[in-house]
Amino acid sequence: MSELSDTSNHRESRWRALMASAQDGDHAAYGELLSDLFPVLRRFVMRRWPNAHDTEDVVQEILVSIHTVRQTYDRGRPFTPWLMTIAARRVADAARSRYARGANETTVDILPETFDGDGAKSEQETRDDREALRRAMAILPAGQRQAIELIKIQGLSLDEASQVTGKSVGSLKVGIHRAIKAMREALERNG
Repeated sequence: MSELSDTSNHRESRWRALMASAQDGDHAAYGELLSDLFPVLRRFVMRRWPNAHDTEDVVQEILVSIHTVRQTYDRGRPFTPWLMTIAARRVADAARSRYARGANETTVDILPETFDGDGAKSEQETRDDREALRRAMAILPAGQRQAIELIKIQGLSLDEASQVTGKSVGSLKVGIHRAIKAMREALERNG
């Protein structure tokens, strides 16, 4: 039992020191603290949260809360109770949110079909749609067209497309937004 207590005392001392350093602006100490906390918070959430697929989201909410209120930690007080209070509140918030969402959702046993079993469009309609999309893409500036091709057609992530093009993620997002708007307008005019 004393060995477990010694481990807890060591961990508490370590976390207090890392948080104090983080409050003083030491980014490396803050990163180390968050790395230490992640598995502990994950276990904490998994024991209290019934939906395993949401565990990571709840842990992220806790980490965001810690980041937001880290300056409120009083160095003269134990760290673990401060941490666990934040964690318990975020788990409770997640449960309230999930309950509120569930109260307004309706389940459907049989989904209605939106097209017959032979397919929604004929081959000719599909070819016509492809041609209309090609014409709409042809009017786009080169940068917007490239963003659409990489992200929407090839399926690259924003980060991957950013590496390929040398453009920032934000620039790519704006380019895609503008390209989709221009294509929609072109399709509506010609459709």
